[in-house]
Amino acid sequence: MNPAVVVVHGGGASNISKDRKERVRQGIVKAATVGYNILKEGGSAVDAVEGAVTVLEDDPEFNAGCGSVLNENGEVEMDASIMNGKDLSAGAVSAVRCVANPIKVARLVMEKTPHCFLTDQGAAKFAAASGIPTIPGEQLVTERNKKRLENEKLQKSDYQKNLGTVGAVAVDCRGNVAYATSTGGIVNKMLGRVGDTPCIGSGGYADNDIGAVSTTGHGESILKVNLARLTLFHMEQGKTLEEAADASLGYMKSKVKGVGGVILVNKAGDWAVKWTSTSMPWGAAKDGKLYSGIDLGDTSITDLP
Repeated sequence: MNPAVVVVHGGGASNISKDRKERVRQGIVKAATVGYNILKEGGSAVDAVEGAVTVLEDDPEFNAGCGSVLNENGEVEMDASIMNGKDLSAGAVSAVRCVANPIKVARLVMEKTPHCFLTDQGAAKFAAASGIPTIPGEQLVTERNKKRLENEKLQKSDYQKNLGTVGAVAVDCRGNVAYATSTGGIVNKMLGRVGDTPCIGSGGYADNDIGAVSTTGHGESILKVNLARLTLFHMEQGKTLEEAADASLGYMKSKVKGVGGVILVNKAGDWAVKWTSTSMPWGAAKDGKLYSGIDLGDTSITDLP
């Protein structure tokens, strides 16, 4: 039996205000706990990452699902992807609107179509045909994100503010690994802009023989270096999880001046979280213990209920 492990992240961030920190931490803890419970009940790694990411998509504190940032037209367009390390099956969607949980649509693409990736109207049509409820686009728009868009339009700010993604990686008792990543993208993005999140190898990757990774950060930078697959490449070369994460994040920073973060697991149940952004909310559950943090050097450990 492999040790069940789930790790989640709530996106790299420049800094999280004091009043939001507790809500963010609670959201992360809930997502990690939900994912871990799925594994404890015999669920697969894919079930666990989908479950954990769904919790974060439903939480308005995070830039995914309800809480997604707005594009230049003030609308929500979301991206998501999921991958099963057992057979490298993968599913992704981009520029989807009017659904609460893009990660569920991505999983359906993986399991119910011969394709890996559906976009925009095709993804919407497929989601509706698969029984995913359509919701009014306004339902995903929060007041906080309306203000963010206004501020962004007034003054061109540094992209460090726009690093939100949510993600999860897991290994189940059968030794299968999986990842899931979901996002609303970046504030004031051009209509139809797609970042790293739905791109297999950038937003995440899972292969039982190596491990699973979910990334967060500046999407264009992550795409340019294929951050997820690059991290796993370093693991294939014999680096530890921490060394692999440091190497790939360091490369992205030196090569394209991009910052971000990664969470990763391998089938032995080792896990790591690393980031070069100012902070990255994260949580990890293993052996009945829950680890979580937001800033560097701030890790709390509690017993899982």
